[in-house]
Amino acid sequence: MEERDRMKITDRLARPLRDLRLSVIDQCNFRCVYCMPAEVFGPNFRFLAEDQLLTVEEMALLAECFVELGVEKIRLTGGEPLLRRDLDALIERLSMIPGLRDVALTTNGIHLVKWAKRLKAAGLKRVNVSLDALDDDIFRKMNGIGVGVAPVLKGIEAAREAGLGVKVNMVVKKGWNDSQIVPMAAYFKDLGIPLRFIEFMDVGTTNGWDYSHVVTKKEMYEQINAMHPLEPVEKEYFGEVASRYRYVGTNVEVGFIASVTEAFCQSCTRARISADGKLYTCLFAANGVSLKDKLRAGAGKEELKALITAIWNRRTDRYSEERTAETAKQRPKIEMSYIGG
Repeated sequence: MEERDRMKITDRLARPLRDLRLSVIDQCNFRCVYCMPAEVFGPNFRFLAEDQLLTVEEMALLAECFVELGVEKIRLTGGEPLLRRDLDALIERLSMIPGLRDVALTTNGIHLVKWAKRLKAAGLKRVNVSLDALDDDIFRKMNGIGVGVAPVLKGIEAAREAGLGVKVNMVVKKGWNDSQIVPMAAYFKDLGIPLRFIEFMDVGTTNGWDYSHVVTKKEMYEQINAMHPLEPVEKEYFGEVASRYRYVGTNVEVGFIASVTEAFCQSCTRARISADGKLYTCLFAANGVSLKDKLRAGAGKEELKALITAIWNRRTDRYSEERTAETAKQRPKIEMSYIGG
C-alpha cells in the first residue's frame, strides 16, 4: 500500500492512530505481582474459552483495517503470547500486510528457546522481554510462581541468536525489586541490550497500587547515572513512550517509561485490542467496544474501518495526566493481562 493511500485519522486531541497493541491470549504462565497477582488469578480463575478468542484470520483482518487507517506498528501481547499455539501463523499473516512497518512481541521469555527461530522465520522483527530482577529470590517473588532467572536469560540469548532485536523491560516496585535497578543496568549494559525501566502503574484494580510503591524515573535515573554517566537521546518519532539515554562513550541505551510521574498522554498514538476482540483506546480504560461481534455478524472491512474511525475520532483519553490517589483506587479499569501492556 502506498503511503498516500493510507487514511490518517486523529482523535479529539489531534493524536493520530499509529500503533496497535494486539492481545492474542489472556492466559499467562507467570503471576507477576503488578499484573496477575496469584491471590486473584488462582487455579480456579476462569480465563476465556478458545471460541471466545479472536482467530488468526480475524486478527489479520482487523490488522489490515488498522494499517489502512494509519497504523504502522503492531505489538503482540497477552497474557503471555507464546502460549498461543498458532502465533507463528499470525505473524506470517501480519508480515504480509502492505504498509505495516514493524511487527514486535512482548513476552516473559520462558518459551523463547523453543519459539525464537520460528518467530523470526515467520516475520517477527523484535521482542521485548520482561525481566524484573537478576537475583533469583527476588525474581521468584516477583513472578509469583517460583521460576528463577536462568530460563529467561536463555530465552534472551535464543532470540539474539535467531536474529531478533531484543529489549528488556523491568517494572520497578518499591520494596520488592528496587535493589535490582543498578545490577540490571550494569548487566544489560555489558551485553549491549537496551533496558527499559517502567514505573509501577495502577493498571487494573487487583495489583494493590499505591503511589508509595512507585520508584520514580528521577530516582532510577540518578542511581544509574551515578554508576555510569548518561546522555539524552533524541526521540525517534511522535508518540515514543520511553525517555531514552545513552551511556556516555557507548552506543548502549537505557530508557524510562514514566507514565506516573511524567505522563505522555498528549502524544499517545496507541489503540489496544483484547484477546476477545474488544477495542480499547487507553491502557487505563474501563470499557471497550467489541469488534469481534461485528466480525462474526459478517461485517466487512469498510464497515469495520468506519467503526474504528468513529471510536478514534471521539477519543479524549488522558488518564495518566488526570490521575489522583482517589481515581487510582476508585475508578474501575481493565486488567493488564486482558488488554495487554
